[in-house]
Amino acid sequence: MHALTIQANYELRIDLEDFENSTAFAQYGAFGVGLFSVDPDEDGYPLTIADYSGTAGDSMLKHNGMKFTTKDQDNDQSENNCASFYHGAWWYRNCHTSNLNGQYLRGQHTSYADGIEWSSWTGWQYSLKFAEMKIRATREESK
Repeated sequence: MHALTIQANYELRIDLEDFENSTAFAQYGAFGVGLFSVDPDEDGYPLTIADYSGTAGDSMLKHNGMKFTTKDQDNDQSENNCASFYHGAWWYRNCHTSNLNGQYLRGQHTSYADGIEWSSWTGWQYSLKFAEMKIRATREESK
């Protein structure tokens, strides 16, 4: 993802669906991974995201600038490893408002925030049926 997003300006669209077949989306006019890194592996592949629009609410803003955390690479700002605690790698801060790599818990669940979460749309105890992240190069405006 880093190698791709440093080549041009990219935008991100996230499509979401719940188990009642309702859909929502979040679009970001700017997206990149490790854009300002000399050594992105050492820097933790930090997320750059900006210019939200959509119907799902902005559950990625908290993650802007954060390094990618996995169970074996704790880069978040929590005293616990968020990836281990919430069962999925992500650009955690302390810890998250979205977690699209969480567990597939089939909708409403009793555990806290460990499913496929988008808190601004479905809250902390609802795991989504579908989540898709798509990027594309932004078009340059004609002069």
